[in-house]
Parts: sequence; structure tokens; C-alpha cells
Amino acid sequence: MQQDASRALLTIGYSSLASRVNDIVLPAPRQDVEILVIVQDPTETTQFVAPSRSDVRMVQLDSKGVAKSRNVAIAQAKGKYLVFADDDIEFKVEGLDAVLAHFAACDCALVLGQAVDEQNVLRKNYPTQIEKLNLFNSARAATYEMVIDVDKVRESNVTFDENFGAGVTNYLGDEFIFIADLLRSKRSAHFVPVTVAVHPTDSSGSGWGSQRDLKVRAEIFTRVFGWYAPAVRLLFIAKHFSKVNGLRNALSFVLRRFK
Repeated sequence: MQQDASRALLTIGYSSLASRVNDIVLPAPRQDVEILVIVQDPTETTQFVAPSRSDVRMVQLDSKGVAKSRNVAIAQAKGKYLVFADDDIEFKVEGLDAVLAHFAACDCALVLGQAVDEQNVLRKNYPTQIEKLNLFNSARAATYEMVIDVDKVRESNVTFDENFGAGVTNYLGDEFIFIADLLRSKRSAHFVPVTVAVHPTDSSGSGWGSQRDLKVRAEIFTRVFGWYAPAVRLLFIAKHFSKVNGLRNALSFVLRRFK
């Protein structure tokens, strides 16, 4: 793949609370990869040890919220492409290489890969072939599955909505909203069935059924679909009704009315 010799091919952008920085398992150094660690430290009192590697760059924020740190990663990345990482992620280098090869063959602003758990089992029922992303098949995207073309995203003026994601009240949905905004900016995005990351089984997106989870999910659909959100919420809850604790909760979700 041709690239600017003065520019890294890939930035791996970790987002981490200061208390968890030392838990990050970094990939082996590569000449064409830079590591960017965005540290959320709102109290500026947590002690942590920065990795002593020349390919690692640290940016410390006096705030909390994963979407905000993702936006800093987009602004700060020196690589042509950027993959987003949490502090509990381990990457499959061969999978990332396959995603970058796909970028070379398409006009995508974003490519979505897949992830496995600690037992090397796929975390979801992923498609088995390349798919063009739309507002419906991208709803389950996880941040660590996402790789972006940095220049295309910057040119589109698309950023993560900082009202959503871990660390704020609406603690889900930042990935879906980001993809939806990117698609609406007339950029294209693909899913590619290659494994790019290993992530623990439990995650913030695993919660279901409680009023708290349903309220956040209702807000996500409102943000993405606007006036059409009630109809989409109805279709969604009909498909997932068995996971919801009763008809009353399901109706609250559809109507976006919670106590």
C-alpha cells in the first residue's frame, strides 16, 4: 500500500481511565504504527506509569467520557488510519492488516471488523461476507471493531456525540451514532468478516431489560432516527421482546416514556 513516507500507516488510539492505563496490553512495535493513549483523569491525581516506548504518545485529559477521548484521538492521530481501542483490548495484527488492505480497494471512510472473546469465540453473529453498512446493520457496532480513514472523517466534520458513551448518562450508542452521522455525510462504510480484536465477554453493551438500559437505548434511536424513532423502536423491541422484563417496559421503550 502506498503511503506518505513521513506518516504512520495506522494509529491505535487507546482510551483509558488513568487508573487503568497500566492494564493496557500493547501490541509489538511496528515501524508503520503509532500508539496513542488518551488518558481520562478528571481529578489529575491518579498515579500511572506511561509506557516507555518511542512509538507511544500520551495525551492526558482533565475530563471523563469515552466519546470525548475518541474525538481527541481523531484530532491527534498521525496515522492515515485509526483504530479505536479500550484499555482491555488486544488486537489481531493480521486482521488489522486485512482491513487496511480493504481500504486500499474501496472508497470507504470506515471499515468495521469483528471481535472474539477470551475463548476465541466470535462475540456476535457477524455476517459471513463483506456488507455495505447502513442505519440498520450498524447498530451493534463496537468501537474496537471500527477503523477509520482519518482524512475522510476529518473532512466530513463527523465526531463522536459526547452526550453518549461510557462516562456519561447515556452510556451506550456512541459507535452507532458516529457511523450514522458518517453515512449521512455521504461517506461509505463496509463490514469485513475479519477478526481484529479480542475483548472480554462482558461489556457495557451487554445490558438488557432494565429501565436504565431501555431508556438509554430509546435515546439512541431518537438521536439516529428522529421522527421515525418510535416505529424503529417498535420493530426493534418486537425482535428482542424475550430480553425485556415485561410488556410495560417494552411500551415505555417504544413510547420513550419512563418514570
